[in-house]
Amino acid sequence: MSYTNEQLIEKFNQFRQEPIETEWLEFKEAKEKFASDDLGRYFSALSNEANLKGKKSGWLILGIENVLPRRIVGTSYRNSAEKLDSLKHEIAQNTNGISFQEIYELQIEHKRVLMFQIPACPAGIITLWKGHAYGKDGESLTALHEHEREQIRRQITEKDWSAEICAGATIKDLDDRAVSFAREKFISKNKQNNRLNVKDIQKWEDMLFLEKIQLARKEQLTKAAILLLGKPESAMILTPHPAQITWKLEAEEEAYEHFGPPFLLSVEGVFEKIRNVKFRIQPFNQLVPVELTKYDSSIILEALNNCIAHQDYEQHARIIVTEKSDRIILRNIGSFYDGILEDYVLRDRKPERYRNPVLVQAMVQLDMIDTMGMGIRRMFNAQRERFFPLPEYDFEEGNHVVMTIFGRLIDENYSRILMEKSDLTLAEVILLDRIQKRKNISVKQARLLKKKHLIEGRAPSFYLSASISTKIGGKADYIKNRGFDKVYYENLILNYLKEFKKANRKELDDLLMSKLPEILSDKQKKIKITNLIYGLSKKKGIIENKAKSTKFPVWVLKLESK
Repeated sequence: MSYTNEQLIEKFNQFRQEPIETEWLEFKEAKEKFASDDLGRYFSALSNEANLKGKKSGWLILGIENVLPRRIVGTSYRNSAEKLDSLKHEIAQNTNGISFQEIYELQIEHKRVLMFQIPACPAGIITLWKGHAYGKDGESLTALHEHEREQIRRQITEKDWSAEICAGATIKDLDDRAVSFAREKFISKNKQNNRLNVKDIQKWEDMLFLEKIQLARKEQLTKAAILLLGKPESAMILTPHPAQITWKLEAEEEAYEHFGPPFLLSVEGVFEKIRNVKFRIQPFNQLVPVELTKYDSSIILEALNNCIAHQDYEQHARIIVTEKSDRIILRNIGSFYDGILEDYVLRDRKPERYRNPVLVQAMVQLDMIDTMGMGIRRMFNAQRERFFPLPEYDFEEGNHVVMTIFGRLIDENYSRILMEKSDLTLAEVILLDRIQKRKNISVKQARLLKKKHLIEGRAPSFYLSASISTKIGGKADYIKNRGFDKVYYENLILNYLKEFKKANRKELDDLLMSKLPEILSDKQKKIKITNLIYGLSKKKGIIENKAKSTKFPVWVLKLESK
């Protein structure tokens, strides 16, 4: 639910009357700053406590004292819409996929107040911050107590949609090609680990085979069986039927196609729709170029199979695969189910539970996915080995997982660094990938990369360092990003005034904007020009404003300077 300004002010006034020890509500002064980790911990705590107290949302309010009568002090925290919007992504990246429902910015008593609406954690799923669960004891932020964890976990029934029997479904509802291919995949996987005799598997009747891979129970087919092996028309058995993958082309041309069961075969059909052209990249100091396809088939199939395995089918939504000119975007409904992304990319996290256990186990038996959590890391490493931008996960919509796989280089220098420096850790590559995508990194992370001479510049405008850029042939790009000394820009202004006698702000902007570092945004460039003018006028006294208005200045050289 989204609130109007009047409703928010009414709610804010109600909150001010709440008693001091309210677990689902927190007030903070935060006049200027509020540490990101503190914000994340409170997000986890208020989300969990809202669930335990039967509230739909928890609330964190900045710009107000936490003691009665709760005087409004105002806050300048993230004092721009852009910085506030980025918070949703930052929070989702370090939780189990959920973020703020809304962030409201109000003016109360002529002071700025921020109200963060935090969703209560879903039944059975504890909200984590960087892998840790937080709660509140009265006013104190603490680890979530074990009995509270159990209380949340017990809310969910151990119901597995994929394990449910499809009433009336028979072996005739399955696709013969899919069943045959499933048997081949099962035999191939068993040859690798020598668990079962291949000749015995070949003698099994189809229903026995399905029972062995947990797609049937007492000669009755499960919903997972229809998803993976059913005929296209068998989707109607899954009423209301959610069994569909939609491929959409959104580029210079537009097209779409729907794919239903059997998903075991449909994933190949989806991949065949994707335009996977070849191109070349020239490594530094090598005569032979490297030939690459736009997409690695194993990455696309891994990502698509993950969507099938972790889709929340009870919400009756389709999986959507959107092909753009330079990337593939896969979208499935259902939050990130167990742990956080970083656990699977950088650590050895193994999933403890699954949304669709029977479906997942069958897909493992058919060698479609693994259950050890290594698939995500494999995709990251595969893109790294191809020198491509790394995959991205977006959890801003708490009930969806959106994954992007890039099919084009963003910054060729980044790719050449990967070719030249094979000893970089995956964590370091992820940070360099964020820089090429113009995303923020922390001060600590920047310090690490600077220590290795990988980047230069000031936050948030980091760029590849001279030592790397020069080696990989990026001298021009390095200069574009670094820019020139301040004296160079000052001389441009002075020479302009000598030639044309005067200049207004627009004329100075036109003179300098294209010459300032490309890494800077237009807003940052204009701030840089303001600082240059201030230095020449107020600090050095070389130029002065001859206009009566400070809003519309006209700059000239001072007589003594001439």
